Amino acid sequence: MAETNKKKVLIVDDEPGVRQLVNRILSKSYAVIEARDGAEAVDMSLSQKPDIILMDMMMPKVDGLTACYMIKKDEATKQIPVVMITAIGYDLNRKLSQDIMGADGYITKPFTPQDLQTALDQFFGGDSEKKEPTEKKPSPEKKQKPQKARSRRS
Repeated sequence: MAETNKKKVLIVDDEPGVRQLVNRILSKSYAVIEARDGAEAVDMSLSQKPDIILMDMMMPKVDGLTACYMIKKDEATKQIPVVMITAIGYDLNRKLSQDIMGADGYITKPFTPQDLQTALDQFFGGDSEKKEPTEKKPSPEKKQKPQKARSRRS
């Protein structure tokens, strides 16, 4: 499938291993670009126009919360969904990142490939460029004979 038809995902994390892991998980279905810190994320959000940004909170130079705020206050980039990814799972951080800084989602490390896909599906409507379906289908329930209620008689 042509790279240009894929949704573009910007991964922002100061740890190369995390960027590589997320890139490996998503690169089959998405066009993945990377930034090492919040300053690069702000620049790339303007120059690359990603469809979504997955951003670590704690980074050097410009942290993820500040970068998110900068992206969300800019008319040219405010419509880009930003999902914060962090090892800090406190409700206060979730509230700060979403309610105050404008983040559109929140994922806590460690995460699974399904966690990432679920987060992306929320914004892309489950319409990634994958050939196989990514959402879990309900397992067929076994048909059981209805049981008659037993009454207790004294």
